[in-house]
Amino acid sequence: MQTIAVVQAGTVLGNLDATLDKLSRFSAECADQGAGFAVFPEAFIGGYPKGLLFGASLGIRTEEGRAIFQEYADQAIEIPGPVTEFIGDVAREHSLHLVVGVVERDGGTLYCTAIYVGANGELLGKHRKLMPTAFERVIWGCGDGSTLAAVDSPVGRFGALICWENYMPLARMAMYEQRVQLYCTPTVDDRDVWIPTVRHIAREARCFVLSSCQLLHRQSYPAHWLDAATDLPDLAIRGGSCIVNPMGEIIAGPAYGAECVVAAEIDLDRMMTAKFDLDVVGHYARPDIFEFRVKKT
Repeated sequence: MQTIAVVQAGTVLGNLDATLDKLSRFSAECADQGAGFAVFPEAFIGGYPKGLLFGASLGIRTEEGRAIFQEYADQAIEIPGPVTEFIGDVAREHSLHLVVGVVERDGGTLYCTAIYVGANGELLGKHRKLMPTAFERVIWGCGDGSTLAAVDSPVGRFGALICWENYMPLARMAMYEQRVQLYCTPTVDDRDVWIPTVRHIAREARCFVLSSCQLLHRQSYPAHWLDAATDLPDLAIRGGSCIVNPMGEIIAGPAYGAECVVAAEIDLDRMMTAKFDLDVVGHYARPDIFEFRVKKT
């Protein structure tokens, strides 16, 4: 048996140091609850400024929007770099494997990325979001197949798809094919329909799904960013973090309306009971009919 956790918390937009302090505090809380594995939300480091338009519309970009994008890009991180070293120190201090949603800067492009950090502080890998959704394509580039790799660890084999990537059946299959046990879904999707999505994934893959959603208030936005944003409620992103077992049953959460840690005790050795009647990359597959391939370059 082991304890796993998802963190429901929001970025302090425009303030990287304050956000890293939150990561440290919530990691300590996960460890206090006995967790050896924890997932932070999509774009937790760097931020998901919901409603912000960056002065962009079809055929038009404004100088004010460019200035805000510069401020946003200044909060993005390099991988590896000083911030990943800091996160490694936090992981090592609390003996905690971490999956953390970050905004990555590589040259002149930003990516929505999840980083994987071992309990020894080692940077184990990363995954770049393959397809930013809708307006996200204005600020983030597209990832590729080279980061669709799962990671082996003492707490189980894990990997991540970010938010609406999980609506891409073939992306899910890339995770299933690697036989992930801890399937991580960092997200900002706080809608009711997200919960059936992660339950379906767990039941389809016969694995544990850890869904970590941001909890973001208007007060977390710099004032001049709010001036450039669409109308937002006081609670811009309301959460909904949860943990689902391999039969699609919610075993922790969903939590709404407050920052928190959602934790559950699990037994990976019991996963075979779920695969008894369904293994989509094993006895329930039909390789004589279907062929699946991922371009990993």
